[in-house]
Amino acid sequence: MRRAVIEGRPVDDAQARWAMEARYGHFTAMQVRDRRVRGLELHLERLRGATRELFGAELDRTTVLESIRAVLGEERDASVRVYVLEHDRPRVVATAGPPHEPLAGPLRLRSVVYQRYLPHIKQAGGFQQAHILRTAARDGFGEALLTTDDGLISEGAITNVGGFADGRLVWPDAPMLTGVTMALLRRMDVPQERRPLKVADLSGFDLVFLCNSWGVTPVGEVDGVPLRQDAALMARLRAFYDGIPGDPVD
Repeated sequence: MRRAVIEGRPVDDAQARWAMEARYGHFTAMQVRDRRVRGLELHLERLRGATRELFGAELDRTTVLESIRAVLGEERDASVRVYVLEHDRPRVVATAGPPHEPLAGPLRLRSVVYQRYLPHIKQAGGFQQAHILRTAARDGFGEALLTTDDGLISEGAITNVGGFADGRLVWPDAPMLTGVTMALLRRMDVPQERRPLKVADLSGFDLVFLCNSWGVTPVGEVDGVPLRQDAALMARLRAFYDGIPGDPVD
């Protein structure tokens, strides 16, 4: 007979094996406000695309939405994650916790040479990124800036990075996860481009920011080098993001 214990306490064997073995998969993270989600269709498309790539299967939209509603219960505001994990077959798992506000900024960042495998997939697990972020936090940094071996910026450990330079909204041209918030900000009516960026280039920007489902946060310095803070640009960026209506989950 197979058995399992957690810290000496017997637990249901099937649940324990699910927790330990269902590590292959992907997810999306969203903020629910008044039972609405900014970019809900982008989250659903992310889940569908990654399910096709990783499992060669189609993901049922109704199952995802029902899972979100079920994990919310009667709550109207929450942080929700939807996972598609393999445990004899792909399964949809949803979790909910307290809503998360944007990171307090301006943030101090530390650059770290690290590139994820299949960076365009938001992968379940994420030990390496969690370790990088925790180590940076212990040393007083708010986030880590991931770079290639030759110094090209790709993304943050849990964020995308962008900035304004010479009137243009600039994104790194490197392998990365295109986050939902990043995709929404790319709809902003300003000139935009992707180009290779190194840490030294950021000192010439008027504003550097991070974005994820929590919101948009300015960056104050990277590797000890202070960056410009254009308050008007930051206000404009936040106003655009805050003005994006959420899509109902019900």
